[in-house]
Amino acid sequence: MTLRGRLTLFYTALLAVLLTVVAVATLALMRNNLLLGIDRDLLDTYRQFTRLFSQLDLTPPTESGENLGGGVPLQLSTARYLFPNAAIQIEELPFYDAETLAQALAEAKTDAQRRQLFASLRRLGDSTRRPLIGLDPNAPIRLTDEEFARLIRSPEQRLTITRLVKEPYGDVTPMRVLVTLGSVQQDSGVLGFPRESFALTYVGRNLSTLNYTLSQLQRVILVLFLVGLITAGVGAYLLAGQALRPLRQVQRAAEGIGGQNLGERVPEPRTGDEVQALAHALNAMLGRLEASFEAQRRFTSDASHELRTPVTAISGHASYLLRRTDPTEQQRESLNIIRRESERLTNLIASLLQLARSDSGALALTHQPILSGLFLAEIARELMPLAHAQGTELVARGEDVAFEGDPDRLKQVIINLVGNALKAGSRHITLISQPAEHGQEVRLSVQDDGPGIPPEHLARLFDRFYRVEDSRSRDQGGAGLGLSIAKGIMDAHGGRIWLESEVGRGTTAHVQLPVGNIPVLDEEDVP
Repeated sequence: MTLRGRLTLFYTALLAVLLTVVAVATLALMRNNLLLGIDRDLLDTYRQFTRLFSQLDLTPPTESGENLGGGVPLQLSTARYLFPNAAIQIEELPFYDAETLAQALAEAKTDAQRRQLFASLRRLGDSTRRPLIGLDPNAPIRLTDEEFARLIRSPEQRLTITRLVKEPYGDVTPMRVLVTLGSVQQDSGVLGFPRESFALTYVGRNLSTLNYTLSQLQRVILVLFLVGLITAGVGAYLLAGQALRPLRQVQRAAEGIGGQNLGERVPEPRTGDEVQALAHALNAMLGRLEASFEAQRRFTSDASHELRTPVTAISGHASYLLRRTDPTEQQRESLNIIRRESERLTNLIASLLQLARSDSGALALTHQPILSGLFLAEIARELMPLAHAQGTELVARGEDVAFEGDPDRLKQVIINLVGNALKAGSRHITLISQPAEHGQEVRLSVQDDGPGIPPEHLARLFDRFYRVEDSRSRDQGGAGLGLSIAKGIMDAHGGRIWLESEVGRGTTAHVQLPVGNIPVLDEEDVP
């Protein structure tokens, strides 16, 4: 993944985490605040209900229509009118108060005793339960043993629970229920004197509206989360691209600098940051490399020029002695060795000079239109006598592809490749011409059936003075510069050269060049 992609992913992920934390915190705070508001309303409703309880006649009516309570009671329908949004249930616990109930729980040491206590409290509550407000009479709210214990132990004798409750019309809804143990004042109904009763009071509020509000809030937060995340991702991608633009400019400039143009420099953006420092360091490094390459080229060129004169003199004197004197057989052999080695050294010097010119960009090319098939056929005719002398079959085949190039330099490349195949002992060499890359390039190949080259050597074959001893013998006179020169010529043409080989099955050398913009050619138009 690119640096721009990693930066975009990092900032987007960071924002996603922050938005998630904010969303969760917002929902939690909103839910807590809404529940706190409901709890306050439940407590207010409980207080109002207990104040009015003495005036409410919640006892079932008799068959004659009279109430069992006395005075002028408020009917159940009136109670429902006074508390329209509440669900209320009250169960009297006679013979108990807060102290005796706490004492009874404390005396119940075992689980069985506690279960018996709570069961008796439930039976007592069922027998004294008044008609319910906002609840199904057949499905009253009941506390579990654990909730009963928590309620009794609570200092305020209050407990808030969330429970699924069945409403009068049969719908089951979530409710927030305040359960309270306390005394309530009510009319005696006989003498008219008020009396107090210890009761278990349930006051509930439907949570459907709260849950709906929270779900809507969740949807809004999710939409905002996605929009914010997409916006942040796009913004981070654009900002990262803007921040990395100077670095990409430095990269493109550095990629275009090679041995032929070491004098060029990468741009130094005036950003005052690490990118500017990196560009400055690269330019300083390029300056050192240019000086080093220039010193190497100068040494190679000067040494080659200086060596050419004495080597020519040695070769000339050896030839003179062979022609003008009558040396002994041993002397003649020594003179022939001197002459052959002088010629070999002369060829090495010429190769070094050509490499020096190639490195400095001074390798001159004369571009001419070429037909690839005719070009390879001409080379095959020239090398046929040499191939037949070694018992090797040399043929050229393939289709003609018109392209531009320097015929002399390209001929030097192909001859070098054929010469390498002959040195390897090949018995069949084929020169192949074919179009490549949708007709925009031409490929010239030299295929042989020699011993092949091991894979570990293929990557280094174009290094200078590198030779594979098993397939390219030093006794054949090679200096290990032929493929380096061929690569320099291909680089000057804007093409490439590579080898494919399999041990025991032969080697194929490929030369691929751009076709260039040339008109339709006839044979007489091509040299």
